[in-house]
Amino acid sequence: MRRSTLAQDRIHVESFSKQRSFPTFTHSYSKCCCHCFPLALITFLALLQIGTLIQALKINPALSFSRVFPTSWPSFPHQAHNIIYSLAKTKLHEPVAFFPLIDRRFAKTAMDGNTWFMSSLNDTYEEGETEFLHFPSKESDGRLLCLAGSNPSNGTRNSYALAPPEALPRNAKVLSGLTFVSDTYYDYDNLWHGLSAAAVPFASWHRRKECARPARLVLYHRGELRTRMGPWVATLMKAVFGQEMAIERFEKSEEGPSCFEEAVVFRHNEGSMARERREKVYDMMRCKARAYCGISTDVGGLNAVRLTLLLRRGARSFKDEPAVIRTFGRQCMEVDACQLKVARPNNLTFCDQVKLLSETDILASPHGAQLTNMFFMDKNSSLMEFFPKGWQELAGVGQHVFRWIANYSGMKHQGAWNDPQGDHCPHDDGRRCFSFYKNRQLGYDEAFFANWTARVLNEVKEYKAFKRDAQTQLTQSSCQCS
Repeated sequence: MRRSTLAQDRIHVESFSKQRSFPTFTHSYSKCCCHCFPLALITFLALLQIGTLIQALKINPALSFSRVFPTSWPSFPHQAHNIIYSLAKTKLHEPVAFFPLIDRRFAKTAMDGNTWFMSSLNDTYEEGETEFLHFPSKESDGRLLCLAGSNPSNGTRNSYALAPPEALPRNAKVLSGLTFVSDTYYDYDNLWHGLSAAAVPFASWHRRKECARPARLVLYHRGELRTRMGPWVATLMKAVFGQEMAIERFEKSEEGPSCFEEAVVFRHNEGSMARERREKVYDMMRCKARAYCGISTDVGGLNAVRLTLLLRRGARSFKDEPAVIRTFGRQCMEVDACQLKVARPNNLTFCDQVKLLSETDILASPHGAQLTNMFFMDKNSSLMEFFPKGWQELAGVGQHVFRWIANYSGMKHQGAWNDPQGDHCPHDDGRRCFSFYKNRQLGYDEAFFANWTARVLNEVKEYKAFKRDAQTQLTQSSCQCS
């Protein structure tokens, strides 16, 4: 039989309900009534002593405290002092109700509203920003967030509670400084998922809260503890915050829960952030990443049109890469000062990717996580995207994520090519058919690729000529929160 942890033993499952506000933890009248008479008597005696002191000081202001209250107390006031101390000490360890981090009743709507993760709590909103929970705060009645949450495989075995600073759970340890807590339905390894779930909301808080840096991160995936990020996401976070991000492991969780001096919880990824706010966050991340990699913020130049063909291996790669490269190469040769680069992300470091995209005006690539790098390009740069057969009909809104990033970061999404050719799906179910098509290779349409590339190249050439004539080339500047 699995041995439950101390924190798990304290989860009051029977009292867990779908609340829409911060839970309030109360105690019975009969439990505390036994202290009523002693407390009333102690308070009465204390008020008598205070009155004596005030009267004495009115008569003789120079009278010392020790002469009014002698060091040799009668026995009862001494006993009363002990009772007060004992009651205060007991309050520090009164039972606190813990709730499961994940509410399985809302598993099918885990991405809708305030459900699934810490489901009893309502979000706080700042205009134009992503939703969050802040502890301690006015909304939490000054209470701290406490977690007993070290399980990496079952979110219902991880739990949370709110507790006043003076009445923390038994054996709780307080972690000092600011803590960022995140839960995502996706993961922290994929570039796009990690960017949306952690980097953007964390960087946004950092930017608008006087460049506050977290002492640690606490990461959950569907309520299950995660102790690492993908290398690209981790390096971006290091570039943004100027330091390695410590990820909490709760290694001593068996000894008791952890409470946080200050914690901010994000559970909706980028959530409802307004476009202009996102653009400012992406501007800061671009600047910080370039500075971290030693790349000048003025790398663009206005004399060349720089086209990068970023190719994948395996899933969603081109069946005939040489033909695709030749088509892009011929169109580039038709444009003065056009430069074509062909690269593959699997053999590029984080800084290699930052440098490559910083020196790119047009990025052409199949749909995939590698396109997340687009925000390292100068603003108003262009993206050309390619999809296998089946995506347009079956992929849903997920196929638009790089249109969204382009919009958020000030780029131009120049459209997409959806391969019309491919095997027929042998299934009747749409979900199974999407899995069938998802990672298929891409075909080739020479006429469409040539016309599309020529149009985008000429558009970018005209834009850069206009910028050059207007003498609006970027100049070196420091990043926000440097």
